[in-house]
Amino acid sequence: MKPINDRVVVKPAPAETKTKGGIIIPDTAKEKPQRGKVVAVGPGKEGVAPTVKKGDTVLYGKYAGQELNYEGTDYLIMREDDILVIL
Repeated sequence: MKPINDRVVVKPAPAETKTKGGIIIPDTAKEKPQRGKVVAVGPGKEGVAPTVKKGDTVLYGKYAGQELNYEGTDYLIMREDDILVIL
């Protein structure tokens, strides 16, 4: 996969199954993860190099990106602007 322009491909982290107190979270109550690992980065916009790089762990908005299932793995394709912070 090779994204274009300022697009970034992120593999979302798995959803939490337990709270810190040990309570098991049912599937219906699990929230969509907001953290993931960058898998691929586009070349950037018109001479502006991308800030993130492959392998970075990032936080992004709750509804950011377009979901994609590629070869059995779930990914998100989003603009670099949708990434809030690099961890």
